[in-house]
Amino acid sequence: MKLLITGGAGFIGSAVVRLAIARGHQVVNLDALTYAACLENVAGVAESPLYAFEQTNIRDRAALDRIFAAHRPDAVMHLAAESHVDRSIDGPGAFIETNITGTYNMLESARDFWVGEGRPEAFRFHHISTDEVFGSLPNDPLVKFTEDTAYDPRSPYSASKAASDHLVRAWHETYGLPVVLTNCSNNYGPYHFPEKLIPVIILNALAGKPLPIYGDGSNIRDWLFVEDHADALLLVVEKGRVGRSYNIGGENERTNLELVQTLCAILDEKRPKAQGSYTDQITFVADRPGHDARYAIAPGRIREELGWRPSVTVEEGLARTVQWYLDNENWWKPLQGRKGIGERLGVKT
Repeated sequence: MKLLITGGAGFIGSAVVRLAIARGHQVVNLDALTYAACLENVAGVAESPLYAFEQTNIRDRAALDRIFAAHRPDAVMHLAAESHVDRSIDGPGAFIETNITGTYNMLESARDFWVGEGRPEAFRFHHISTDEVFGSLPNDPLVKFTEDTAYDPRSPYSASKAASDHLVRAWHETYGLPVVLTNCSNNYGPYHFPEKLIPVIILNALAGKPLPIYGDGSNIRDWLFVEDHADALLLVVEKGRVGRSYNIGGENERTNLELVQTLCAILDEKRPKAQGSYTDQITFVADRPGHDARYAIAPGRIREELGWRPSVTVEEGLARTVQWYLDNENWWKPLQGRKGIGERLGVKT
C-alpha cells in the first residue's frame, strides 16, 4: 500500500512512518517542517526506497494537488495539525488555519484525486484526531468517552480538531469520500517534542529545574504509548469500516501528579541525584485556563471489530521513554532552542 502521511516529521506521524516502512508500505511523508517537526525523527528510514518526502504546507492547495497527482497514493493518513493546547490559547489563528482550512484542502485534493481515479473502493482518507474533542469527564471510572459521546471542545485546539472531524464526516456523507476516523488519548514515547508534559518533566528533572504541575495535579489523562498508537492507526487504515470512527486509548489512567511521581521514581533509579529525590523538584503552578478535568477512552469498538488492544503498560512505556531521553541528548538538546520551549505558555486570556 502507498500511504500519503501528513505530519510525518512530527511525534505521532513519524512513529507511523517508521512502522509503515518496517511493514513494507510505501510512504510519502508530507510535512511543512514547522517548529515541532524534526526530520531526525525519520532519519532511520530516509534512505529507504519505500520513502519519499515532500515539504509542503497543507494550507497550499495547489501543492497538494501536485503531490496527489505525482504520487497517486492508495490511502491518506492525515496527522498534520497544530496540537499544543497552551499555544492555542496564546495564538488560536494558526490552529484555525491549519486544523480546519488545512483539513478542508486535504479533503478537496483527496476527493478530486479519488474521483479522477474512478472512485476506487479501496481508497481511504484516514483522519487522525483527539479525545479532547469530547470535552471533560467526571472522576468516575465507569464513565468514559465512546464513539457516540457528544462533542464538547473546551480549548481553541480541541475546537479546531472538532471542526476538522465534522468536515471529514461531511465529505463522506455528501460526496461519498471513503473515510475512517480515529480519536486517541494522550500519547507519549520517544521523539516527543520537548514542550509536552512528559518530556518537560524528564528534561527539567535532569537540569535541576522545577517540575511544573498545573493546579493541584488532580487532572486525569489516559496515556497511550506512541508505538501502540501507530500500530492501531495502520490497522484502521487497512481494515476499518468506511465511515466509521474508532477511539484508541491506552487504558492507563493517571493523575498528572501520579504521572510525574512515577517519572521521578524511574529517574531516581536510572539517574540518581547526589542527594534527595527528583520529587523534591515538583512545583505546583497556576492552572491552565479551561483545563479539562479528565479524559478516558473506552476502546471497545477497535478491540471488538479489529482485535486491537494496547501492548504497553504505562509503567513499562514510561521507563522506555525515560531511557530514550537519557540516551538521546543529541536529539532533544538542539530542540530546546526553538521558540517557546521552556516558557510558560497558555496564560494570555
